[in-house]
Amino acid sequence: MPAVLIHGVPDTHRVWDGVRRHLIRSDVEAWDLPGFGTPRPRGFGSTKEEYVDWLIERLERVGEPVDLVGHDWGCILTARVASLRPDLVRTWAGSSAPVSAEYVWHPLAKIWQDPVEGNRFMDELHPASLDLMENFDVPADVAGDMVLRVDGTMRDSILKLYRSAETVGAQWEPELANVSAPCLVFWGTLDPASPVGFAGKLGGAVRASRVVELDCNHWTVVQKSAEVAAALEAHWTA
Repeated sequence: MPAVLIHGVPDTHRVWDGVRRHLIRSDVEAWDLPGFGTPRPRGFGSTKEEYVDWLIERLERVGEPVDLVGHDWGCILTARVASLRPDLVRTWAGSSAPVSAEYVWHPLAKIWQDPVEGNRFMDELHPASLDLMENFDVPADVAGDMVLRVDGTMRDSILKLYRSAETVGAQWEPELANVSAPCLVFWGTLDPASPVGFAGKLGGAVRASRVVELDCNHWTVVQKSAEVAAALEAHWTA
């Protein structure tokens, strides 16, 4: 049974490179969500529901339950998959994104959700700008690579995803009680976008066996890749 790693925003599968280098197991796949470093299917509207449906369809093709892991939006989407289709998930792990009615979207998300300000932000975003990474302590070389991959398709996908998700916490939190897979939550204690208090809330909602707090910012999988890999290996073994 493979492990499947799902990235967040504004990332691609490459955000998992550091974690994968530290993993012992070799049956690990990191997927690109449609529009994030890969084309979108015809007619794909980049809403949160469409991403969940896409994940479910692709996981069905695997043919056996997987060890599912998500960071940032990957956390939200994979938690939803685990709540709707527990038969597809052997274990689940998630990081750095609340699924809670109490969560208030961070300032940048609110800009993206605004039809005027969001479009203006994306139109003015320079490919070499690091504005997206401000306040997140991502190493400069990694941040530069991330931003350079934010093409027109990704910008449009981000806007549509966030605009579909203004009340995602209230909508999806109740069904977290349906998650039956063993769960791990890992979180950065210095995360300004997703305060660490929500790690415990998510862990409680999915009855996680462990909530790991890491001394880092939002991008746990980049900033603490060795520690994340060790936590995942222990989770899968247990």
